[in-house]
Amino acid sequence: MIPLRNTRHATSSLLVALKVHPKIAQRILRHSQIAITLGVYAEATEEQVREALQRLAGGFTT
Repeated sequence: MIPLRNTRHATSSLLVALKVHPKIAQRILRHSQIAITLGVYAEATEEQVREALQRLAGGFTT
């Protein structure tokens, strides 16, 4: 069970995992500033970082 005070953080983690655009997540989480959404709640997992780096590297191959 997720304590009520952690629901916003859990929701943002799920939105990141679902690759929801940050501006949409901002509206869902009702943050007045995108910096709050990105800086406090939107954490990237190691797997997401590796995937992004692999996609970036794939863009440079011929």
